Amino acid sequence: MPRRARLDAPGTLHHVIVRGIAKRRIVDDRKDRFNFVSRLGQAASDTGTVIFAWALMTNHAHILLRSGGMGLSRFMRRFLTGYAVTYNLRHKRNGHLFQNRYKSIVCDEDTYFRELVRYLHLNPLRAKLVRTISDLDRYPWSGHSTIMGNVEREWQDRDYVLSWFGDKEREAARAYREYVEQGVKDGNRPELVGGGLVRSLGGWSKVVSLRKERERVLADDRILGTGDFVRRVVSEADERVKYQFRDGDQGKKAQEFIEIACRKENVSAQELRMGSRRRGISRLRARIAFQLVEQYGLPLAEVARQLGVTTSAVSKAITRLSEK
Repeated sequence: MPRRARLDAPGTLHHVIVRGIAKRRIVDDRKDRFNFVSRLGQAASDTGTVIFAWALMTNHAHILLRSGGMGLSRFMRRFLTGYAVTYNLRHKRNGHLFQNRYKSIVCDEDTYFRELVRYLHLNPLRAKLVRTISDLDRYPWSGHSTIMGNVEREWQDRDYVLSWFGDKEREAARAYREYVEQGVKDGNRPELVGGGLVRSLGGWSKVVSLRKERERVLADDRILGTGDFVRRVVSEADERVKYQFRDGDQGKKAQEFIEIACRKENVSAQELRMGSRRRGISRLRARIAFQLVEQYGLPLAEVARQLGVTTSAVSKAITRLSEK
């Protein structure tokens, strides 16, 4: 199934999940964990991204954030690329560290904020990385210890989280702690990792059935919220998000896009695909690659094939344009 475009409007609340490739570890020791968390905070500060909750596990990580003016993609690219490079150098390895693209879920803040903070921060306890809630209170690789006031992190918005639990800091922290502890018995919460409406309706078959009956139901596994919230998010998204390549249509749509872009610039599409290094063509190729990946959600490999270059070349072009 082709990758779909991000719902990436600045100021959006996202639950982001990052996984190691082939379920491998993304941190091996304390030094890796410190590097991961430091880069998370630095990237957040550099891009105006607000971090509310997070949990670093062994082979994956969860982050609850509000995207800044640069959007989610640029923040994640800066954060993950920097970490992966230093991890590979330190451990003398090559290749990808993270699995495909990270997963990002747009969340209905009014309905799910408190639950998501609790869900993310209980991950180390559920995974038995800590034994008790008291251990979790001081566990340095989760945002819970910061909310409890035991680990200071300027880049994590502790005050906003506590504002959901009370007006006075001490009372709010106590209420937050009680709320987190009450969630231990709930176990895993699969409904909090996207497609919440689909699950509440009983799966896609139920959604399809309702649509056949002309019920106005909208669901999207990139969004956690009610049908009305999903509809609002999609309607407010940029046109680039609404445009999706359908299954089996990637190659054809990419070819059409390339042809149109070349005609506008009075450039031969054949010369573009033959690897010409002429300055104007190289720039056009980079812009096309950026749009096909970032705006329309095509895989790097498919874009590379359509442009006649390597996947690495596409990745580098996108990184250069993203940093401008």
